[in-house]
Amino acid sequence: MADNDRKPDDAGPDVNPASRESLRKAADDLLKADRAARRRAAAEDADAYAEFEADQDGEHFDYESAESGVAGSAIAEEIEAIQAENTDMKERLLRLAADMENLRKRTQREVADAKNFAIAGFARDMLGVTDNLRRAIEAVTDEQRQNADPALKNLLEGVELTEKSMLSTMERHGVRQLAPEGEKFDPNFHQAMFEVPNPDVPNGTVVQVVQAGYSIGDRVLRPAMVGIAKGGPKQPAETPPDAEPGPPNEQAERDA
Repeated sequence: MADNDRKPDDAGPDVNPASRESLRKAADDLLKADRAARRRAAAEDADAYAEFEADQDGEHFDYESAESGVAGSAIAEEIEAIQAENTDMKERLLRLAADMENLRKRTQREVADAKNFAIAGFARDMLGVTDNLRRAIEAVTDEQRQNADPALKNLLEGVELTEKSMLSTMERHGVRQLAPEGEKFDPNFHQAMFEVPNPDVPNGTVVQVVQAGYSIGDRVLRPAMVGIAKGGPKQPAETPPDAEPGPPNEQAERDA
């Protein structure tokens, strides 16, 4: 019982006070070293963060520059598109102006043609009346005219005056009589009916008018029916009215 009632000895081993002081000092050193390490780590982290912030700032600047460059490129493309559209619109306006000018000229020409040739059908129908007046005048010979009584002479004069009045009225409205005797044959206004051998007249000259022709403006209502000379010299070459004279021919002057 005595052994069982004995309490365990709670006292630990004895520690030297000097050793305890050494341990406390070592613990303090470790704590100081740990604090210094923590401060160094914190400083390094701060430097790293500062560098990171600087890098971030640099990346942000580059991003803004990139955005500015993209915006400038978009503006340049938009300006180029506007200039191309402006050029296209200018070309369209020029073509439209040219079309309107052509339309104006064509309208003026059509109005002038309508004005000049409006009576073409009526004038063509009146040619038969003019031809009949001419036949009535030519039906009386010179001998009959000289021996005619005053009544017949007055009748002939009245027919002649009617023919002249008819021709002047038609000419006042643009209808012109074609009587090309002595002129050069022109297939645009003349119709050759026969050829007359005549060595004294240039070849192709109108020597006889069988039936007078008529024109209105630059159009032919009826070509003149003519006889042309054959066997004569060639027609002289026509010189344009605005042609300048050439240099003098010295050889021709010496021969002359």
